[in-house]
Order: sequence, then C-alpha cells, then structure tokens
Amino acid sequence: MFLKGKFFFALVLTLITLNISTAQGQEKTTQDPDNLAKEYFSQIMGVAVSATSNVKMYQFIKDWLGTPYRYGGDTKRGIDCSGFAYQLYSKVFNTAIGSSSRNIYSKVNPVSKSDLQEGDLVFFKTNRKSISHVGVYIGDNKFAHSSTSKGVIISNLDESYWRKTWYKGGRLIDQDRQSL
Repeated sequence: MFLKGKFFFALVLTLITLNISTAQGQEKTTQDPDNLAKEYFSQIMGVAVSATSNVKMYQFIKDWLGTPYRYGGDTKRGIDCSGFAYQLYSKVFNTAIGSSSRNIYSKVNPVSKSDLQEGDLVFFKTNRKSISHVGVYIGDNKFAHSSTSKGVIISNLDESYWRKTWYKGGRLIDQDRQSL
C-alpha cells in the first residue's frame, strides 16, 4: 500500500509541476495524458516508458493486481492464470482465446524469449510435463499473471523459478493485437 501511495504522490507532483507557470509568465506546460499514463504505469510495473505503448492493457492489469487466485475463476473475486489471460485479451484486444493454458498455446505462433513483444503470451511447464501456466508479457522481461500463491502479480522472466519452468512465448495466429 505504501508503494502505491508513493507512486500516486509522484504522479500528482509531476502533474503539479507540469502545470505551474514560470516566473517569466510563460504559458502553462501541458503534456499528452497518454504520456502521463505511460509514465505512471512504467513506475508501477517497473517497465521502461518506451515499452508501455498500450495504455489500455496496463490499466487493465493495474485494475486486477492483487486479485486472489482461484482455480477456474474468472472474476475479481478470484481468477486463475488462463482466466486472467482470457479476460485481458477479451477486454483489451476484443479477442477470445482459449480457456486453459494448453488450449491457448494451440492458438499461437511460438515466439522466442528474445522476440517477445508487449501483449504476447508466455507459457510455462510448472509441472514439468505439459504447459500448465500462462501470463501476458508487458515488456522489459516482465509479465502479468495470476499466481497460485499471490494472485494477480507482475513477475520477471529472469527469476529462477520462471527461468526453470519457461516453455515458450506465443503470439496469436493472424491476430493484430491493437487495443480498441
């Protein structure tokens, strides 16, 4: 809670600074609201501003952060990893994807870790046998997902657990992921 308050304070301070007239009587400085939103989400999610092109996706993720994990869930009362990916793609990209991580994987073109783009799906074999976890790549080696222990969070692909269980990235076949 402290971090969210700290980021909110930084955003307010930025907005105030942008709107203060200088002593020389220059006009108020204004900035594109989308750029302010990108800076805000960059700070909250630890992603470079240059990697935050889809403000709608970041707003969706921010709204779901902290939602508890619930197997088979698809609401803010509880959601699992594939439910989270499904909801994000439905609301942000107006696209229906599968209802399980294995089913979703069948609808993507594989993408290497080095070629991941914002909005790509990331797949893991957490049980070592088959794909069992999915998340959404947000840039700078980070992804949003619903963790069984912490609910909806942002994790780094470089964390040892995710490096060990990594399977592949994926981009929906013949799908332009522009947000509405």
